[in-house]
Amino acid sequence: MNQIKDLVSYLQDDDATTWLHQLIFAAFNDVRGADFVLCNTVQELEPQVIEVLQSYKPFYVIGPIFPRGFTNNATVATSLWSESDCTQWLNSKPHGSVLYASFGSYAHITKTALWEIGNGLLLGNVSFIWVLRPDIVSSNDVDPLPVGFEEAVHGRGMIIHWCSQTQVLTHPAIGGFLTHCGWNSILESIWCEVPLLCFPLLTDQFTNRKLVVDDWKIVINLIDNQMVVTKEEMLKNINHFMDEKIRNQLKATMGGIKKKLEYALGPGGSCEKNMECFVKELNAKANIPSASTD
Repeated sequence: MNQIKDLVSYLQDDDATTWLHQLIFAAFNDVRGADFVLCNTVQELEPQVIEVLQSYKPFYVIGPIFPRGFTNNATVATSLWSESDCTQWLNSKPHGSVLYASFGSYAHITKTALWEIGNGLLLGNVSFIWVLRPDIVSSNDVDPLPVGFEEAVHGRGMIIHWCSQTQVLTHPAIGGFLTHCGWNSILESIWCEVPLLCFPLLTDQFTNRKLVVDDWKIVINLIDNQMVVTKEEMLKNINHFMDEKIRNQLKATMGGIKKKLEYALGPGGSCEKNMECFVKELNAKANIPSASTD
């Protein structure tokens, strides 16, 4: 059964007057007036939801949208921040031993939560890469970690401002991903078969968590209470999550989901078919004749 905590964050908030709410509501109004909607999801993963949306408006599912060469470590810049190359450091770590932690390019986290997560990592016995954008807490607090934290985890933890996420996820030393449940991160992790530890922060991330935890059962929660984390809970769940047996179970289930992504991207898959249907309908609406098959 769906719960309030599974709704997108802007439907959980008491105050709907913020600039973010206004931006989201404006986007929904724009969609109502659109002739077509293209969506970065996979037909085989969400058929019932997609069918309902298609009953309202021409809705074409063309995902997963991955950059060319994704599986060959081709890098495409995803932000204006300079990217750290983690390859040499990862090469020094055993297979599947490193936890990758990143909360995406936009969402913010409270300093209290960040300290609790940091202390959980400090107390644990797991190597990790932690992406901490300069504005992860606030643009006015570009160094939010406790004094001495980086020195305390030296050699075991690598703290960077940004990196090529696809390059990190495809490295064999990565055993898990502590994520905010951004949709791109979820699809990339499934493709790379990297188990997820979920800590949603904003917008659709709470609903995404419900999908991958409760419905697909390919990941586990960091916490059950929304955005309330303690170092003790962090430590317990990281140790549980990075256990080889647990990760292998998650990867086995995730492999079935990945096959659906592969099928969608393959010749004649849903991604190609839906894009062809969209182009055909777009041409028809614009009165452009279809290409001759003679």
